[in-house]
Amino acid sequence: MAHTGIFATSAECIAKLGKNYNSTDVIEARINEFCLQAESLINVTCRYNFSDNYATLNADVKYLLTEVSSNLVAIYGITYDMSGFTSRIEAEDMINILRDGALRGLSILRDKKAQDFINGA
Repeated sequence: MAHTGIFATSAECIAKLGKNYNSTDVIEARINEFCLQAESLINVTCRYNFSDNYATLNADVKYLLTEVSSNLVAIYGITYDMSGFTSRIEAEDMINILRDGALRGLSILRDKKAQDFINGA
């Protein structure tokens, strides 16, 4: 199955899932679903459709979208099945670190000055 996400590749999302994720259950189709959900969340939260304008964005913005999207997808994947992790605390620690990165990136993307920068104003 081909990857359908725009902001982050499957490999980037899998890297954030860590070594102990359940690769039997968190498959490409599920990652695709998680990517679409994350991208929609980013677009709606920022009130800007990055997906439609992705080709026109500069590299800095694209990498920030990659970071936020892959963080969110990894959170979704870890919470989907924590059975592969050595402990629930390990999984929760990873989720907390990923959440902090996702929230930081969303905050930057939502900032009006950042949006002016994104739009070249």
